[in-house]
Amino acid sequence: MTTSISGTVTTGFRTGLRRVRGGLALAVQAGVAAGLAWFVAHDVIGRPAPFFAPIAAVITLASSVGQRVKRTTELVIGVAIGIGIGDALILLIGSGPWQIGLIVVLAVLVATAVGGGTPLVVQSASSAVLVATLTSSTGLPWTRFFDALVGGGIGLIVMTLLLPLNPLSVVRRAADPALQALADGLHRVAAGLGDKDRDEVRDALAGLRAAEGTFAAFSAAVTAARENVAFAPARWRNRGALALYVDGADQITYMLRNIRVLSRRVDTALGDDEPIPAVLPVSVSLLGDAVELLKQEWAKGVEPEAARERALRAATECGRAYEEGVGFSGGVIVAQIRTAATDLLRASGVDYAEAPRLVRRAVGWHLRSRKRRTPRP
Repeated sequence: MTTSISGTVTTGFRTGLRRVRGGLALAVQAGVAAGLAWFVAHDVIGRPAPFFAPIAAVITLASSVGQRVKRTTELVIGVAIGIGIGDALILLIGSGPWQIGLIVVLAVLVATAVGGGTPLVVQSASSAVLVATLTSSTGLPWTRFFDALVGGGIGLIVMTLLLPLNPLSVVRRAADPALQALADGLHRVAAGLGDKDRDEVRDALAGLRAAEGTFAAFSAAVTAARENVAFAPARWRNRGALALYVDGADQITYMLRNIRVLSRRVDTALGDDEPIPAVLPVSVSLLGDAVELLKQEWAKGVEPEAARERALRAATECGRAYEEGVGFSGGVIVAQIRTAATDLLRASGVDYAEAPRLVRRAVGWHLRSRKRRTPRP
Protein backbone atom coordinates (compact mmCIF):
# COMPACT_ATOMS: atom_id res chain seq x y z
CA MET A 1 0.00 0.00 0.00
CA THR A 2 2.79 2.40 0.97
CA THR A 3 4.68 1.51 -2.19
CA SER A 4 1.58 2.21 -4.29
CA ILE A 5 1.05 5.62 -2.67
CA SER A 6 4.73 6.45 -3.12
CA GLY A 7 4.56 5.49 -6.78
CA THR A 8 1.47 7.61 -7.32
CA VAL A 9 3.11 10.62 -5.66
CA THR A 10 6.26 10.16 -7.74
CA THR A 11 4.26 9.87 -10.95
CA GLY A 12 2.25 12.97 -10.06
CA PHE A 13 5.42 14.91 -9.29
CA ARG A 14 7.00 13.92 -12.60
CA THR A 15 3.83 14.85 -14.48
CA GLY A 16 3.76 18.23 -12.77
CA LEU A 17 7.43 18.77 -13.54
CA ARG A 18 6.84 18.02 -17.22
CA ARG A 19 3.98 20.50 -17.27
CA VAL A 20 6.16 23.15 -15.64
CA ARG A 21 8.87 22.58 -18.22
CA GLY A 22 6.27 22.80 -20.98
CA GLY A 23 4.90 26.10 -19.63
CA LEU A 24 8.26 27.66 -18.75
CA ALA A 25 8.73 29.33 -22.13
CA LEU A 26 5.28 30.93 -21.96
CA ALA A 27 5.90 32.10 -18.38
CA VAL A 28 9.16 33.77 -19.42
CA GLN A 29 7.44 35.35 -22.42
CA ALA A 30 4.65 36.74 -20.22
CA GLY A 31 7.08 38.09 -17.63
CA VAL A 32 9.27 39.81 -20.19
CA ALA A 33 6.27 41.22 -22.06
CA ALA A 34 4.66 42.59 -18.88
CA GLY A 35 7.89 44.26 -17.79
CA LEU A 36 8.56 45.74 -21.23
CA ALA A 37 4.97 46.97 -21.58
CA TRP A 38 5.19 48.84 -18.26
CA PHE A 39 8.62 50.25 -19.15
CA VAL A 40 7.50 51.53 -22.56
CA ALA A 41 4.20 52.98 -21.34
CA HIS A 42 5.55 54.44 -18.07
CA ASP A 43 9.18 55.37 -18.70
CA VAL A 44 9.19 56.01 -22.45
CA ILE A 45 5.71 57.41 -23.12
CA GLY A 46 5.28 58.92 -19.66
CA ARG A 47 2.01 57.40 -18.48
CA PRO A 48 1.77 57.70 -14.66
CA ALA A 49 0.05 54.33 -13.97
CA PRO A 50 -0.30 52.29 -17.17
CA PHE A 51 -1.45 49.06 -15.54
CA PHE A 52 -3.54 48.10 -18.59
CA ALA A 53 -0.37 47.87 -20.68
CA PRO A 54 1.07 44.79 -18.89
CA ILE A 55 -2.44 43.31 -18.57
CA ALA A 56 -2.96 43.54 -22.33
CA ALA A 57 0.50 42.09 -22.98
CA VAL A 58 -0.14 39.06 -20.77
CA ILE A 59 -3.65 38.51 -22.20
CA THR A 60 -2.23 38.60 -25.71
CA LEU A 61 0.43 36.01 -24.95
CA ALA A 62 -1.74 33.69 -22.88
CA SER A 63 -4.53 33.70 -25.45
CA SER A 64 -2.35 33.30 -28.52
CA VAL A 65 -0.83 29.91 -27.69
CA GLY A 66 -1.66 27.60 -30.58
CA GLN A 67 -3.60 30.30 -32.43
CA ARG A 68 -2.89 32.11 -35.64
CA VAL A 69 -1.46 35.60 -35.87
CA LYS A 70 -4.78 36.89 -37.22
CA ARG A 71 -6.63 35.73 -34.11
CA THR A 72 -3.91 37.11 -31.85
CA THR A 73 -4.26 40.50 -33.50
CA GLU A 74 -8.00 40.25 -32.91
CA LEU A 75 -7.34 39.78 -29.22
CA VAL A 76 -5.21 42.93 -29.05
CA ILE A 77 -7.86 44.97 -30.86
CA GLY A 78 -10.58 43.45 -28.69
CA VAL A 79 -8.87 44.46 -25.46
CA ALA A 80 -8.32 47.98 -26.78
CA ILE A 81 -11.93 48.35 -27.96
CA GLY A 82 -13.33 47.19 -24.64
CA ILE A 83 -11.10 49.50 -22.64
CA GLY A 84 -11.75 52.45 -24.95
CA ILE A 85 -15.54 52.08 -24.79
CA GLY A 86 -15.47 51.51 -21.05
CA ASP A 87 -13.33 54.58 -20.46
CA ALA A 88 -15.51 56.83 -22.62
CA LEU A 89 -18.83 55.75 -21.15
CA ILE A 90 -17.68 55.86 -17.53
CA LEU A 91 -16.65 59.48 -18.05
CA LEU A 92 -20.09 60.26 -19.52
CA ILE A 93 -22.56 58.21 -17.46
CA GLY A 94 -20.61 57.05 -14.42
CA SER A 95 -20.49 53.48 -13.08
CA GLY A 96 -23.11 51.13 -11.72
CA PRO A 97 -25.02 47.94 -12.60
CA TRP A 98 -26.90 49.29 -15.61
CA GLN A 99 -23.85 51.20 -16.81
CA ILE A 100 -21.79 47.97 -16.77
CA GLY A 101 -24.48 46.19 -18.75
CA LEU A 102 -24.66 48.99 -21.31
CA ILE A 103 -20.87 49.12 -21.65
CA VAL A 104 -20.70 45.38 -22.35
CA VAL A 105 -23.54 45.56 -24.91
CA LEU A 106 -21.82 48.37 -26.80
CA ALA A 107 -18.39 46.71 -26.64
CA VAL A 108 -19.79 43.50 -28.12
CA LEU A 109 -21.71 45.38 -30.82
CA VAL A 110 -18.63 47.37 -31.86
CA ALA A 111 -16.47 44.22 -31.95
CA THR A 112 -19.12 42.50 -34.07
CA ALA A 113 -19.51 45.50 -36.38
CA VAL A 114 -15.79 45.51 -37.26
CA GLY A 115 -16.06 41.85 -38.28
CA GLY A 116 -14.36 40.31 -35.27
CA GLY A 117 -14.55 36.66 -34.39
CA THR A 118 -15.19 35.10 -31.00
CA PRO A 119 -11.79 36.09 -29.49
CA LEU A 120 -12.29 39.76 -30.32
CA VAL A 121 -15.87 39.82 -28.97
CA VAL A 122 -14.93 38.04 -25.73
CA GLN A 123 -11.91 40.23 -25.07
CA SER A 124 -13.86 43.41 -25.83
CA ALA A 125 -16.57 42.49 -23.33
CA SER A 126 -14.23 41.31 -20.58
CA SER A 127 -11.97 44.35 -20.92
CA ALA A 128 -14.97 46.67 -20.76
CA VAL A 129 -16.09 44.98 -17.53
CA LEU A 130 -12.58 45.32 -16.12
CA VAL A 131 -12.57 49.05 -16.78
CA ALA A 132 -16.08 49.57 -15.45
CA THR A 133 -15.54 47.68 -12.20
CA LEU A 134 -11.90 48.21 -11.26
CA THR A 135 -11.09 51.75 -12.32
CA SER A 136 -12.32 55.18 -11.41
CA SER A 137 -13.72 57.75 -13.78
CA THR A 138 -10.79 60.08 -13.36
CA GLY A 139 -8.17 60.60 -16.04
CA LEU A 140 -8.08 61.65 -19.65
CA PRO A 141 -10.25 59.83 -22.18
CA TRP A 142 -8.61 57.08 -24.26
CA THR A 143 -5.46 56.91 -22.13
CA ARG A 144 -6.07 53.32 -21.05
CA PHE A 145 -7.10 52.52 -24.62
CA PHE A 146 -3.58 53.47 -25.74
CA ASP A 147 -2.09 51.60 -22.78
CA ALA A 148 -3.85 48.48 -24.06
CA LEU A 149 -2.54 49.04 -27.57
CA VAL A 150 0.99 49.46 -26.26
CA GLY A 151 0.75 46.30 -24.14
CA GLY A 152 -0.80 44.25 -26.93
CA GLY A 153 1.83 45.43 -29.37
CA ILE A 154 4.62 44.55 -26.96
CA GLY A 155 3.07 41.10 -26.49
CA LEU A 156 3.09 40.50 -30.24
CA ILE A 157 6.71 41.67 -30.53
CA VAL A 158 7.84 39.37 -27.72
CA MET A 159 5.88 36.46 -29.20
CA THR A 160 7.18 36.82 -32.74
CA LEU A 161 10.58 38.54 -32.51
CA LEU A 162 12.20 38.61 -29.07
CA LEU A 163 11.27 35.28 -27.47
CA PRO A 164 9.29 33.19 -29.98
CA LEU A 165 8.27 29.73 -28.84
CA ASN A 166 10.08 26.92 -30.61
CA PRO A 167 7.48 25.87 -33.23
CA LEU A 168 9.16 22.52 -33.74
CA SER A 169 8.72 21.61 -30.07
CA VAL A 170 5.11 22.78 -30.08
CA VAL A 171 4.26 20.73 -33.18
CA ARG A 172 6.12 17.67 -31.94
CA ARG A 173 4.23 17.74 -28.63
CA ALA A 174 0.96 17.88 -30.61
CA ALA A 175 1.96 15.31 -33.25
CA ASP A 176 3.32 12.58 -30.97
CA PRO A 177 0.03 11.69 -29.20
CA ALA A 178 -1.86 11.78 -32.51
CA LEU A 179 0.60 9.46 -34.24
CA GLN A 180 0.79 7.16 -31.21
CA ALA A 181 -3.00 6.91 -31.06
CA LEU A 182 -3.07 5.94 -34.74
CA ALA A 183 -0.31 3.36 -34.31
CA ASP A 184 -1.94 1.87 -31.20
CA GLY A 185 -5.29 1.69 -32.99
CA LEU A 186 -3.77 -0.16 -35.92
CA HIS A 187 -2.05 -2.67 -33.64
CA ARG A 188 -5.29 -3.28 -31.74
CA VAL A 189 -7.24 -3.78 -34.97
CA ALA A 190 -4.57 -6.22 -36.14
CA ALA A 191 -4.79 -8.15 -32.86
CA GLY A 192 -8.58 -8.28 -33.02
CA LEU A 193 -8.50 -9.38 -36.65
CA GLY A 194 -5.97 -12.10 -35.94
CA ASP A 195 -7.88 -13.40 -32.88
CA LYS A 196 -11.29 -12.82 -34.52
CA ASP A 197 -12.22 -10.70 -31.52
CA ARG A 198 -14.89 -8.16 -32.49
CA ASP A 199 -14.81 -6.49 -29.06
CA GLU A 200 -11.13 -5.70 -29.51
CA VAL A 201 -11.78 -4.25 -32.94
CA ARG A 202 -14.67 -2.14 -31.65
CA ASP A 203 -12.57 -0.84 -28.76
CA ALA A 204 -9.84 0.06 -31.23
CA LEU A 205 -12.38 1.91 -33.38
CA ALA A 206 -13.65 3.82 -30.35
CA GLY A 207 -10.09 4.85 -29.56
CA LEU A 208 -9.52 6.02 -33.13
CA ARG A 209 -12.69 8.10 -32.99
CA ALA A 210 -11.60 9.62 -29.69
CA ALA A 211 -8.26 10.53 -31.29
CA GLU A 212 -10.00 13.07 -33.52
CA GLY A 213 -9.28 15.75 -30.91
CA THR A 214 -5.55 15.04 -30.88
CA PHE A 215 -5.47 15.26 -34.66
CA ALA A 216 -7.30 18.58 -34.57
CA ALA A 217 -4.71 19.84 -32.07
CA PHE A 218 -1.95 18.60 -34.38
CA SER A 219 -3.45 20.47 -37.33
CA ALA A 220 -3.85 23.67 -35.27
CA ALA A 221 -0.26 23.43 -34.03
CA VAL A 222 1.02 23.03 -37.58
CA THR A 223 -0.89 26.14 -38.71
CA ALA A 224 0.39 28.17 -35.76
CA ALA A 225 3.95 26.93 -36.22
CA ARG A 226 3.95 27.78 -39.92
CA GLU A 227 3.05 31.38 -39.12
CA ASN A 228 5.39 31.49 -36.13
CA VAL A 229 8.33 30.58 -38.36
CA ALA A 230 7.23 33.08 -41.00
CA PHE A 231 7.09 35.97 -38.52
CA ALA A 232 9.97 34.96 -36.23
CA PRO A 233 13.43 35.14 -37.89
CA ALA A 234 15.01 33.47 -34.87
CA ARG A 235 13.09 30.30 -35.75
CA TRP A 236 13.85 30.20 -39.48
CA ARG A 237 16.47 27.53 -38.89
CA ASN A 238 13.67 25.12 -37.88
CA ARG A 239 12.01 25.28 -41.28
CA GLY A 240 13.58 22.07 -42.57
CA ALA A 241 12.58 19.80 -39.68
CA LEU A 242 9.23 21.55 -39.31
CA ALA A 243 8.46 20.96 -43.00
CA LEU A 244 8.24 17.21 -42.32
CA TYR A 245 5.27 17.81 -40.01
CA VAL A 246 3.72 20.63 -42.03
CA ASP A 247 3.75 18.71 -45.30
CA GLY A 248 2.53 15.47 -43.75
CA ALA A 249 -0.19 16.63 -41.34
CA ASP A 250 -3.09 16.51 -43.81
CA GLN A 251 -2.15 13.10 -45.17
CA ILE A 252 -1.92 11.62 -41.68
CA THR A 253 -5.41 12.93 -40.96
CA TYR A 254 -6.65 11.26 -44.16
CA MET A 255 -4.98 8.07 -42.99
CA LEU A 256 -6.86 8.22 -39.68
CA ARG A 257 -10.18 8.42 -41.55
CA ASN A 258 -9.26 5.53 -43.83
CA ILE A 259 -8.20 3.38 -40.88
CA ARG A 260 -11.55 4.03 -39.22
CA VAL A 261 -13.26 2.79 -42.40
CA LEU A 262 -10.95 -0.24 -42.35
CA SER A 263 -11.82 -0.95 -38.71
CA ARG A 264 -15.56 -0.91 -39.41
CA ARG A 265 -15.08 -3.27 -42.34
CA VAL A 266 -13.00 -5.63 -40.17
CA ASP A 267 -15.87 -5.75 -37.70
CA THR A 268 -18.27 -6.55 -40.54
CA ALA A 269 -16.01 -9.27 -41.93
CA LEU A 270 -15.78 -10.92 -38.53
CA GLY A 271 -19.54 -10.63 -38.02
CA ASP A 272 -20.17 -12.25 -41.41
CA ASP A 273 -17.67 -14.99 -40.58
CA GLU A 274 -15.69 -14.32 -43.74
CA PRO A 275 -12.38 -16.11 -44.31
CA ILE A 276 -9.52 -14.03 -42.88
CA PRO A 277 -6.18 -14.72 -44.59
CA ALA A 278 -3.30 -14.76 -42.11
CA VAL A 279 -1.54 -12.01 -44.06
CA LEU A 280 -4.27 -9.43 -43.33
CA PRO A 281 -3.59 -8.92 -39.59
CA VAL A 282 0.13 -8.96 -40.38
CA SER A 283 -0.40 -6.23 -42.94
CA VAL A 284 -2.42 -4.05 -40.55
CA SER A 285 0.20 -4.51 -37.84
CA LEU A 286 2.93 -3.45 -40.28
CA LEU A 287 0.99 -0.26 -40.95
CA GLY A 288 1.01 0.42 -37.21
CA ASP A 289 4.77 -0.13 -37.18
CA ALA A 290 5.11 2.30 -40.08
CA VAL A 291 3.27 5.02 -38.16
CA GLU A 292 5.49 4.51 -35.11
CA LEU A 293 8.59 4.71 -37.31
CA LEU A 294 7.26 7.88 -38.91
CA LYS A 295 6.83 9.44 -35.47
CA GLN A 296 10.41 8.55 -34.52
CA GLU A 297 11.95 9.75 -37.78
CA TRP A 298 10.02 13.01 -37.76
CA ALA A 299 11.19 13.61 -34.19
CA LYS A 300 14.81 13.10 -35.30
CA GLY A 301 14.33 15.36 -38.32
CA VAL A 302 15.52 12.66 -40.73
CA GLU A 303 14.08 11.36 -43.99
CA PRO A 304 11.43 8.75 -43.00
CA GLU A 305 12.84 5.94 -45.11
CA ALA A 306 12.13 3.19 -42.57
CA ALA A 307 8.48 4.25 -42.35
CA ARG A 308 8.16 4.10 -46.13
CA GLU A 309 9.72 0.65 -46.27
CA ARG A 310 7.35 -0.67 -43.60
CA ALA A 311 4.30 0.81 -45.33
CA LEU A 312 5.27 -0.85 -48.61
CA ARG A 313 5.74 -4.15 -46.77
CA ALA A 314 2.20 -3.77 -45.47
CA ALA A 315 1.01 -3.30 -49.05
CA THR A 316 2.93 -6.37 -50.19
CA GLU A 317 1.39 -8.54 -47.46
CA CYS A 318 -2.17 -7.39 -48.14
CA GLY A 319 -1.71 -8.19 -51.83
CA ARG A 320 -1.18 -11.84 -50.94
CA ALA A 321 -4.64 -12.00 -49.37
CA TYR A 322 -6.23 -12.54 -52.79
CA GLU A 323 -4.13 -15.66 -53.28
CA GLU A 324 -5.47 -17.10 -50.01
CA GLY A 325 -9.03 -15.99 -50.73
CA VAL A 326 -11.11 -13.14 -49.32
CA GLY A 327 -14.77 -12.25 -49.17
CA PHE A 328 -16.37 -8.93 -50.02
CA SER A 329 -15.35 -7.20 -46.79
CA GLY A 330 -11.89 -8.72 -47.04
CA GLY A 331 -11.46 -7.10 -50.43
CA VAL A 332 -12.47 -3.74 -48.95
CA ILE A 333 -9.94 -4.23 -46.14
CA VAL A 334 -7.22 -4.81 -48.72
CA ALA A 335 -8.25 -1.66 -50.58
CA GLN A 336 -8.19 0.38 -47.36
CA ILE A 337 -4.74 -0.92 -46.45
CA ARG A 338 -3.51 0.18 -49.86
CA THR A 339 -5.09 3.61 -49.43
CA ALA A 340 -3.68 4.04 -45.93
CA ALA A 341 -0.22 3.00 -47.12
CA THR A 342 -0.49 5.60 -49.88
CA ASP A 343 -1.47 8.24 -47.31
CA LEU A 344 1.57 7.40 -45.21
CA LEU A 345 3.93 7.53 -48.18
CA ARG A 346 2.61 10.95 -49.11
CA ALA A 347 2.93 12.09 -45.50
CA SER A 348 6.56 10.95 -45.56
CA GLY A 349 7.32 13.18 -48.53
CA VAL A 350 6.79 10.86 -51.49
CA ASP A 351 5.37 12.64 -54.54
CA TYR A 352 1.56 12.64 -54.67
CA ALA A 353 1.36 10.71 -57.94
CA GLU A 354 4.33 8.45 -57.18
CA ALA A 355 2.92 7.12 -53.90
CA PRO A 356 0.05 5.06 -55.41
CA ARG A 357 2.39 3.73 -58.09
CA LEU A 358 4.77 2.46 -55.41
CA VAL A 359 1.91 0.83 -53.51
CA ARG A 360 0.55 -0.77 -56.67
CA ARG A 361 3.98 -2.17 -57.44
CA ALA A 362 4.33 -3.50 -53.88
CA VAL A 363 0.95 -5.23 -54.12
CA GLY A 364 1.97 -6.70 -57.48
CA TRP A 365 -0.91 -5.27 -59.47
CA HIS A 366 1.35 -3.53 -61.97
CA LEU A 367 2.02 -6.99 -63.44
CA ARG A 368 -1.69 -7.64 -63.73
CA SER A 369 -2.14 -4.38 -65.62
CA ARG A 370 0.52 -5.39 -68.11
CA LYS A 371 -1.13 -8.75 -68.64
CA ARG A 372 -4.43 -7.07 -69.39
CA ARG A 373 -2.77 -4.77 -71.92
CA THR A 374 -1.06 -7.68 -73.71
CA PRO A 375 -3.10 -8.44 -76.87
CA ARG A 376 -4.29 -12.00 -77.29
CA PRO A 377 -2.84 -13.96 -80.24
